[in-house]
Amino acid sequence: MMAKTQKQRLRDDPRRTSQTSKGPDNGFPVQPQLNNDHLQSAAFLAKSLSDGNRLRILTLISSGKKSVSAIVEELGLSQPLVSHHLKELKRSLLVKVEREGPFIYYELADTRILDVLQTLSKVATDLLSDRKTF
Repeated sequence: MMAKTQKQRLRDDPRRTSQTSKGPDNGFPVQPQLNNDHLQSAAFLAKSLSDGNRLRILTLISSGKKSVSAIVEELGLSQPLVSHHLKELKRSLLVKVEREGPFIYYELADTRILDVLQTLSKVATDLLSDRKTF
């Protein structure tokens, strides 16, 4: 049996990620391979996105930095609840925190988070449009 060349080993490595490209057979994009570390990271972020109030907070701060009191007022949630969710969003690196004097402001850590929320919303709408019960 012949030994694999370095190029063959790299191509066959399941941990390798590749850029999305057109598939040879059907024209559909070839999805990048995700190794276990990528999937664990995605699961960590997905857990942080699994609460409706957190999604509302992320949507609100996508328009610019907001203080806790502004978030409380605009969303009609209690201050302890908002603080709890902001703590979780900070822990998961989805928000940035900035202190200005006595005030603390929160903003999206990465604008791609809003893209993810929009994509999730579209997929949910499409998949659940005919569903009557949950």
